[in-house]
Amino acid sequence: MKQIMLREGKSVICDVPAPIVDADSILVEVEYSCISAGTEMMGLKSSGQSLMQKALEKPLHVKKGLEMISRQGLSYTRNFINTKISADIPVGYSVAGTVLETGQSVRGLAIGDRVACAGAQCAFHSQVVAVPANLAVLVPDNLSVKNACTVALGAIALQGVRRLQPTLGETFAIIGLGVLGQITCQILRAGGCVVIGCDVKPDRLDLAAGLGIDHILPVDEKKPVEFVQRVTEGSGVDGVIITAAAQSSEIISTAFQMCRKKGRVVLIGDVGLDLKREDIYEKELDFLISTSYGPGRYDYNYEEKGKDYPLPYVRWTENRNMQEYMRLLVSGKIQIDPLIFKVFDFKKIDEVYRLLDENNLKTPLMILSFGSGKKKLKPHISNPQVMNGVKTSSRLNIAVVGMGEFARAVHLPNIKALSEFYNLHTIVSRKGHNAASMAKKFGAEKSATALRDVLADTAVNCVLITTKHHQHAAMSLQALEAGKHVLVEKPLALNLDELNKIADFFANQPQNEACPILMTGYNRRFSPYMKLVKKHVQQRKNPMIINYRMNAGYIAKEHWVQTEEGGGRNLGEACHIYDLFTFLTGSQVVSIEVTAIKPQLDYYLENDNFIVQLAFADGSAASLTYTAMGDSEYPKEHMEIFYDGKVVEMRDFRQLMIHGMRFNKMRSKFINKGHKEELTAFAEAISKQQEWPIPLWEQIQAAEIALSVENLLKHGLRGV
Repeated sequence: MKQIMLREGKSVICDVPAPIVDADSILVEVEYSCISAGTEMMGLKSSGQSLMQKALEKPLHVKKGLEMISRQGLSYTRNFINTKISADIPVGYSVAGTVLETGQSVRGLAIGDRVACAGAQCAFHSQVVAVPANLAVLVPDNLSVKNACTVALGAIALQGVRRLQPTLGETFAIIGLGVLGQITCQILRAGGCVVIGCDVKPDRLDLAAGLGIDHILPVDEKKPVEFVQRVTEGSGVDGVIITAAAQSSEIISTAFQMCRKKGRVVLIGDVGLDLKREDIYEKELDFLISTSYGPGRYDYNYEEKGKDYPLPYVRWTENRNMQEYMRLLVSGKIQIDPLIFKVFDFKKIDEVYRLLDENNLKTPLMILSFGSGKKKLKPHISNPQVMNGVKTSSRLNIAVVGMGEFARAVHLPNIKALSEFYNLHTIVSRKGHNAASMAKKFGAEKSATALRDVLADTAVNCVLITTKHHQHAAMSLQALEAGKHVLVEKPLALNLDELNKIADFFANQPQNEACPILMTGYNRRFSPYMKLVKKHVQQRKNPMIINYRMNAGYIAKEHWVQTEEGGGRNLGEACHIYDLFTFLTGSQVVSIEVTAIKPQLDYYLENDNFIVQLAFADGSAASLTYTAMGDSEYPKEHMEIFYDGKVVEMRDFRQLMIHGMRFNKMRSKFINKGHKEELTAFAEAISKQQEWPIPLWEQIQAAEIALSVENLLKHGLRGV
């Protein structure tokens, strides 16, 4: 399918795999997409900036980058930044079209429905989009899809008006008469308010006058505050909504000065915010920010997981604002057609951006047409990107499934660096543009949006699964059943049933017959530090005591890692350490005890702050202190091992000391947790038909420990 992307300051039309739906989303064939001049030009400019230009604009990012270099190293940081700045950028956030497919949890929307969709994270300029159900509304029968595609702009304007809390007969000034300003004026007039329009462009003032605005502030008016005083009989306006975009702080100052005492100012646009106390204090003014479409915006559970807010307590959510905007369009109280400069075929996007750059449009709104009655696309189709037509035979064809930041910054650069072992065959991401962009950047032969595309491809030897945690077990099992070797990021499973299914797969394999390898991404055991530690502790005569501390850093309870998708941090991260304990002892665990704190405030979580004590069959004892309450600038991981008159001390995978013997301190400038070595071990095990890099029983034990700890934390028990 075709999608418009931004690349190095230019627009490009890319072939990308069609997206797929999850349980809470819908697949939409786009007919029209709305162009928002300010947002589009800002994105275009940003995509063309060099790293230095971006750094100068956001010096805080420079500080974060330097901190990342000190902790993770220059290579990791460079890869992380490069995948951010060099990737093609999707653009667009307001579309309308027809539903092609619905997720199993979606209610109220069906295949064939006409819908309007919003969201900069999903409603792209694209032939097909996958949109969460809470960001889509039905288009009424007597409303054109063309006009409905402005739904995001309408919802933004509505939310700004709601923040203003206007009452019948009040007078308001609107500063900035672009699309948002024009819609805002019409909403206020529909509510019985008197409206004053302000803009620096005469054409926009004329447009507002033609749509019935009450007063126009002339462009050549040198004293705008006095003008407002005259038309309000000396009292000032009841409030101001700013929809303009400019760097000057004079706009906000003028808005305050226009207000009467106890007035209010709402900011929707983007202007300078150097506030003057004298503008606000004596009048005791209220200054409010309006965030996008309304309550629910930027709330992951609302937007992505479809969890609505109850109407009696949150009357106007972003979805209900979108619905109300549809109603206002149908009633004729908002007129969109006069605002539309032209409808363009999406293939003429370069012409659209040229007109926007000239900033000379008589009317501020442009629409992209993707056509209607097109042949429906298969949502799971992949678009091959063959690399010189060469089919490799000596290297492993690997498919990477899931394109989160870790996969982009760590796994893909490592696979590229290990070209003697791997040929990057296919990149899979639910968002097709993401798959296509990363395939282009890292030289993959193909891009796709579904695991099934990879499993059906006989050329693929192995699969690296880096999706969200709740998908790991099912995807791993599907890949194993398809005969693919699997490297799956931890955790292997989020519940015992999933884990048992994987164990049963191998238990049921015919004896003496080859089967695919499963390897969980417990990379720490492959770190040069841990390999050396293992070499030394293997020579011990007595059991060990291992103390491990993980200063994990705070993650908010709303983050996906803490939800059912992530399973929490014990399952998602502490499992690394349970694997290390298993690796170092080489022994079965015989008892587990857990102690968790009970936070006084609902900020820290019990399953983020706990101590686990493990006893092993060889007599060794191990403890993990896992906490999110520490200072993030303090080193994350520290390990001590006591055995045979010796003490092993490892500091954050950057330094290793062994006290009690002659040992030259091992250190590295940057953290090395074994990610590259892990991929090497996986490849060598497959190509050389060696023993598994991590024995199956050890992978199962690490997962079982994590699941047992989770059960103890959940039920407040001490041990098993």
